[in-house]
Amino acid sequence: MLTVLVLMGVSGCGKSFIGQKLADQLNFGFVDGDDFHSDQNKQRMGNGIPLNDQDRLSWLNQLQSLLSNVQKPTILACSALKKNYREILGDHSHDTVFIHLIGSQEVLQDRLATREDHFFNPSLLNDQLTTLESLQPEEKGFSIKIEQNWEKIIAEIETKLNDIKSIK
Repeated sequence: MLTVLVLMGVSGCGKSFIGQKLADQLNFGFVDGDDFHSDQNKQRMGNGIPLNDQDRLSWLNQLQSLLSNVQKPTILACSALKKNYREILGDHSHDTVFIHLIGSQEVLQDRLATREDHFFNPSLLNDQLTTLESLQPEEKGFSIKIEQNWEKIIAEIETKLNDIKSIK
Protein backbone atom coordinates (compact mmCIF):
# COMPACT_ATOMS: atom_id res chain seq x y z
CA MET A 1 0.00 0.00 0.00
CA LEU A 2 1.38 3.40 -1.00
CA THR A 3 1.55 6.31 1.40
CA VAL A 4 -0.19 9.61 0.69
CA LEU A 5 0.67 12.51 2.98
CA VAL A 6 -1.74 15.43 2.97
CA LEU A 7 -0.20 18.64 4.28
CA MET A 8 -3.22 20.60 5.42
CA GLY A 9 -4.02 23.94 7.00
CA VAL A 10 -5.10 27.45 6.22
CA SER A 11 -3.47 29.62 3.61
CA GLY A 12 -0.03 30.86 4.59
CA CYS A 13 0.91 27.91 6.81
CA GLY A 14 3.54 26.67 4.37
CA LYS A 15 1.83 23.65 2.80
CA SER A 16 3.39 24.09 -0.64
CA PHE A 17 6.88 25.02 0.56
CA ILE A 18 7.10 22.34 3.26
CA GLY A 19 5.39 19.79 1.01
CA GLN A 20 7.91 20.26 -1.79
CA LYS A 21 10.88 20.16 0.61
CA LEU A 22 9.53 17.01 2.30
CA ALA A 23 8.82 15.35 -1.07
CA ASP A 24 12.38 16.06 -2.19
CA GLN A 25 13.79 14.63 1.02
CA LEU A 26 11.62 11.48 1.01
CA ASN A 27 11.69 11.01 -2.78
CA PHE A 28 7.88 11.24 -2.88
CA GLY A 29 5.80 12.76 -5.64
CA PHE A 30 4.36 16.21 -4.93
CA VAL A 31 1.00 17.70 -5.89
CA ASP A 32 -0.01 21.26 -5.04
CA GLY A 33 -3.78 21.37 -4.65
CA ASP A 34 -3.80 25.06 -5.57
CA ASP A 35 -2.86 24.08 -9.13
CA PHE A 36 -6.21 22.31 -9.50
CA HIS A 37 -8.55 25.13 -8.45
CA SER A 38 -10.80 26.31 -11.27
CA ASP A 39 -10.18 29.76 -12.71
CA GLN A 40 -13.54 30.78 -11.26
CA ASN A 41 -12.54 29.70 -7.75
CA LYS A 42 -9.17 31.44 -8.04
CA GLN A 43 -10.96 34.61 -9.15
CA ARG A 44 -13.42 34.38 -6.25
CA MET A 45 -10.63 33.97 -3.71
CA GLY A 46 -8.59 36.73 -5.34
CA ASN A 47 -11.59 39.03 -4.95
CA GLY A 48 -11.93 38.15 -1.27
CA ILE A 49 -14.99 35.92 -1.73
CA PRO A 50 -14.74 32.76 0.40
CA LEU A 51 -15.41 29.40 -1.20
CA ASN A 52 -18.29 27.32 0.10
CA ASP A 53 -18.64 23.53 0.21
CA GLN A 54 -20.17 23.42 -3.27
CA ASP A 55 -17.33 25.52 -4.71
CA ARG A 56 -14.79 23.10 -3.26
CA LEU A 57 -16.52 19.82 -4.13
CA SER A 58 -15.35 19.40 -7.75
CA TRP A 59 -11.83 20.46 -6.70
CA LEU A 60 -11.76 17.88 -3.89
CA ASN A 61 -13.13 15.16 -6.17
CA GLN A 62 -10.46 15.95 -8.76
CA LEU A 63 -7.73 15.70 -6.11
CA GLN A 64 -9.20 12.45 -4.79
CA SER A 65 -9.20 10.97 -8.29
CA LEU A 66 -5.60 12.02 -8.78
CA LEU A 67 -4.57 10.47 -5.44
CA SER A 68 -6.39 7.24 -6.31
CA ASN A 69 -4.14 6.85 -9.34
CA VAL A 70 -0.71 7.75 -7.96
CA GLN A 71 1.96 5.14 -8.62
CA LYS A 72 4.44 6.21 -5.94
CA PRO A 73 4.24 7.68 -2.44
CA THR A 74 2.91 11.22 -2.81
CA ILE A 75 2.49 14.43 -0.84
CA LEU A 76 -0.54 16.62 -1.46
CA ALA A 77 -0.58 20.24 -0.28
CA CYS A 78 -4.26 21.01 0.29
CA SER A 79 -6.17 23.08 2.84
CA ALA A 80 -8.46 20.13 3.74
CA LEU A 81 -10.21 22.45 6.17
CA LYS A 82 -13.10 20.17 7.15
CA LYS A 83 -13.33 16.57 8.23
CA ASN A 84 -15.70 15.74 5.37
CA TYR A 85 -13.16 17.21 2.89
CA ARG A 86 -10.51 14.94 4.38
CA GLU A 87 -12.87 11.98 4.05
CA ILE A 88 -13.14 12.70 0.31
CA LEU A 89 -9.36 13.03 -0.05
CA GLY A 90 -8.73 9.79 1.84
CA ASP A 91 -11.27 7.73 -0.10
CA HIS A 92 -8.84 5.45 -1.97
CA SER A 93 -6.77 2.35 -1.34
CA HIS A 94 -3.60 4.16 -0.20
CA ASP A 95 -2.44 4.78 3.37
CA THR A 96 -3.34 8.44 3.97
CA VAL A 97 -1.82 10.53 6.75
CA PHE A 98 -2.93 14.13 7.40
CA ILE A 99 -0.29 16.57 8.63
CA HIS A 100 -1.86 19.76 9.97
CA LEU A 101 0.47 22.76 9.84
CA ILE A 102 -0.62 25.12 12.62
CA GLY A 103 0.42 28.73 13.14
CA SER A 104 -0.78 31.73 15.09
CA GLN A 105 -3.02 34.19 13.29
CA GLU A 106 -0.28 36.81 13.54
CA VAL A 107 2.33 34.57 11.87
CA LEU A 108 -0.14 33.56 9.16
CA GLN A 109 -1.10 37.20 8.47
CA ASP A 110 2.55 38.21 8.25
CA ARG A 111 3.27 35.43 5.77
CA LEU A 112 0.26 36.28 3.63
CA ALA A 113 1.18 39.98 3.61
CA THR A 114 4.60 39.21 2.14
CA ARG A 115 3.58 36.44 -0.26
CA GLU A 116 3.81 37.28 -3.94
CA ASP A 117 2.24 35.75 -7.04
CA HIS A 118 -0.60 33.93 -5.31
CA PHE A 119 -4.31 34.31 -6.00
CA PHE A 120 -5.42 34.05 -2.35
CA ASN A 121 -6.65 37.32 -0.85
CA PRO A 122 -5.26 37.67 2.71
CA SER A 123 -8.63 39.04 3.85
CA LEU A 124 -9.95 35.45 3.63
CA LEU A 125 -7.71 34.18 6.44
CA ASN A 126 -10.34 34.78 9.13
CA ASP A 127 -12.92 32.84 7.11
CA GLN A 128 -10.52 29.91 6.73
CA LEU A 129 -9.69 29.93 10.44
CA THR A 130 -13.42 29.86 11.22
CA THR A 131 -14.05 27.04 8.73
CA LEU A 132 -11.08 24.93 9.89
CA GLU A 133 -11.94 21.73 11.76
CA SER A 134 -9.03 20.24 13.67
CA LEU A 135 -8.02 16.64 13.10
CA GLN A 136 -10.25 14.25 15.02
CA PRO A 137 -8.96 11.29 17.06
CA GLU A 138 -10.27 8.81 14.48
CA GLU A 139 -8.33 10.55 11.68
CA LYS A 140 -4.82 9.29 11.01
CA GLY A 141 -2.53 12.26 11.36
CA PHE A 142 -0.88 14.81 13.57
CA SER A 143 -0.24 18.54 13.94
CA ILE A 144 3.00 20.49 13.62
CA LYS A 145 3.57 24.07 14.79
CA ILE A 146 5.06 26.27 12.08
CA GLU A 147 6.76 28.81 14.35
CA GLN A 148 10.16 27.20 13.71
CA ASN A 149 12.47 26.96 10.71
CA TRP A 150 11.52 24.64 7.89
CA GLU A 151 14.35 22.19 8.59
CA LYS A 152 12.98 21.59 12.10
CA ILE A 153 9.45 21.24 10.73
CA ILE A 154 10.63 18.58 8.26
CA ALA A 155 12.59 16.74 10.97
CA GLU A 156 9.57 16.76 13.30
CA ILE A 157 7.31 15.46 10.52
CA GLU A 158 9.75 12.64 9.75
CA THR A 159 9.99 11.69 13.43
CA LYS A 160 6.21 11.57 13.81
CA LEU A 161 5.80 9.60 10.58
CA ASN A 162 8.34 7.06 11.76
CA ASP A 163 6.51 6.84 15.09
CA ILE A 164 3.32 5.79 13.29
CA LYS A 165 5.30 3.67 10.81
CA SER A 166 3.56 5.17 7.79
CA ILE A 167 6.38 5.68 5.33
CA LYS A 168 6.41 2.88 2.79
